[in-house]
Amino acid sequence: MTETPPTDEIAHEPSQEFVESTNVWQFMQEYGIDDYDALIERTTTELDDVPDSGVDWFWDELVDYLGLEFDEDYDEVRDDSEARSASEGASGETASRGGPQFTDWYPGGELNIAHNTVDRHAGVDSETRNTVACLWEGEDGEVREITYHDLHRQANQVANALEERGIETGDTVGLYMPMVPEVIAILYGCFKVGAIAVPIFSGFGVDATATRIADAECSVLFTGDGFQRRGSEVRLKASADEAIDEAGHVEHTIVYDRLGHVDAGEVPWNDDRDERWADAVAPQDDAYETKSLASSQESMLLYSSGTTGKPKGIVHTHAGALVQPAKELHFGFDLKPADRFFWVSDIGWMMGPWTLIGAHAFGGTVVMYEGAPDHPEPDRFWKLIDRHGVTQFGISPTAIRALRKHGDEWLEGHDLSSLRILGSTGEPWDPESWQWFYEHVGSSETPIINISGGTEIMGCFLMPMPTQPLKPCTLGGPGLGMDIDIVDRDGNSVREDHDRGYLVARDSCPSMTKSLWSGDERYLEEYWSTFEDPPLWDHGDWAQKDEDGFWFLHGRADDALNVAGRKVGPAEVEGALIDHEAVNQAAAIGAPDETTGTAVVTYAVLENGYAEADELRDELRAQVGEELGKPFRPREVLFVDEFPKTQSGKIIRRAVEATYTGEDLGDMSSIENPDALAEIEQAR
Repeated sequence: MTETPPTDEIAHEPSQEFVESTNVWQFMQEYGIDDYDALIERTTTELDDVPDSGVDWFWDELVDYLGLEFDEDYDEVRDDSEARSASEGASGETASRGGPQFTDWYPGGELNIAHNTVDRHAGVDSETRNTVACLWEGEDGEVREITYHDLHRQANQVANALEERGIETGDTVGLYMPMVPEVIAILYGCFKVGAIAVPIFSGFGVDATATRIADAECSVLFTGDGFQRRGSEVRLKASADEAIDEAGHVEHTIVYDRLGHVDAGEVPWNDDRDERWADAVAPQDDAYETKSLASSQESMLLYSSGTTGKPKGIVHTHAGALVQPAKELHFGFDLKPADRFFWVSDIGWMMGPWTLIGAHAFGGTVVMYEGAPDHPEPDRFWKLIDRHGVTQFGISPTAIRALRKHGDEWLEGHDLSSLRILGSTGEPWDPESWQWFYEHVGSSETPIINISGGTEIMGCFLMPMPTQPLKPCTLGGPGLGMDIDIVDRDGNSVREDHDRGYLVARDSCPSMTKSLWSGDERYLEEYWSTFEDPPLWDHGDWAQKDEDGFWFLHGRADDALNVAGRKVGPAEVEGALIDHEAVNQAAAIGAPDETTGTAVVTYAVLENGYAEADELRDELRAQVGEELGKPFRPREVLFVDEFPKTQSGKIIRRAVEATYTGEDLGDMSSIENPDALAEIEQAR
């Protein structure tokens, strides 16, 4: 392996041939845009000498440029000049406000996501009618291909089943489903009837699932008998039943038979509520006239992870949830007609619907995988990429760190040359793992499109373009049409001073959450209360733009460790540890300390060939002190074999901290490997 370059040196330089082949380059040529800086300025700033410029121009032009279809043209691209009456949340709160906090995008327009993602691609005369919409692989190796024609028929059947059960526009429908192709038909079937889809992570336990059902008040819930994970069966139906008993509201449960236990009568059953998919959906008419809905009609209710407090129900619209993913996959991930797009996610996370809507808006093929990334062997993903010719591959940094630890030899013999674009999101990179991903998976020529945004905007505030050179770990810069800045605590821009500050949005975008399901007051408090004059969306991340124009994130601003009055982000401490050749993964937490108020405590997973030893602890403490300053040297360095993680590979740091401090763990149902908590506790 080549030496890992520091983050201040360019590691990837795209060839001119590659640059000129990209979708974003074609866009720049059509509108006379010379370079990346001019591209961002043109799409985010109203320029005096360029009438076709600015946020409004871009989001208006984008609709026709990408071929997205409105049934009724909108009156204007947006309206934030007059107050609008916010949608009533579950609490019954309403408010009338204008400004970027409550921008009405594409007012007067009518459309439906499902028309754009499936109907128009399945027509008799459509070239994509027999294109594979979903290429699915189960953990047991089963492979299924679902064409747009298949998907269209099944989504119509779901829509008819929903209407038969009384679902109307604005009603909520829960999706507590395994990752099987049918989940796509359910999502699009909800869109077709105007129902609000409520995806729920299939790894959640009873409490987390019940909280979401209760808050959303779902009257219909789709679930399954279970799914495969690491060679075992994970059962869903019993958990769904307990959640319903706890939450109420659900009148109809439609159960998909993934493992064969429904037909065998081996799942708990309530005859008054439960129906088999084969009885409720499969016999339905496969024709349905998709509803035309207002641009602002709610399409999905996506819940935050709920790391603190009650999970936030984030409200997305048909217009916003269509245009943002479509924009990002077309430009940032350079989606082409023959591509096969694979992002490691569950339908319950934002990246699941984002992947489906973004790829299917263009009649593309999504690769979906059911199981664990290292089952039965650590080369599962490399085999999958080789077998199916994956062209875009997205994964979390922590998952890559875990796969890297298994060794380079697991990539040998697998042809990854189909990959054109790599992607990542969820947490900060360390340079060594970024370089390993770039070098060994991307053959030192495939750009890593490292993105950051979140559930609240159904997309990205920051993302590189594939035409850009890249430094390790960078997020490039603002996304197209995203007016993003870095400010100090008083709201003053420090972006061009290259200082670290708060990542904020100075303007709205179509996919920005309409509000929170619980009402506008919490929405305003969560995102708009830090900087009010002028109003800025506070995303909660530390960000910095370096002198070469590359943007970086430094972890959550609200997670800062305050040591004797000095603050540092956990991600910085973790990065300093990972810089040591012995460390593969790290987690840093704050612990009460009589002297400094807060002390830094760290956990580390070692690389193969390194042993736990007091001498190594001292080296790691010294390294952190050298990189960040003596006050931030860890009080303790503890060694573990693994961290508690979500199914998508993110470390659940709050679980690590709660285990160390002895606090209530809260809902830990999203943990992929609960045994890791015992190891964290024993690491003392």
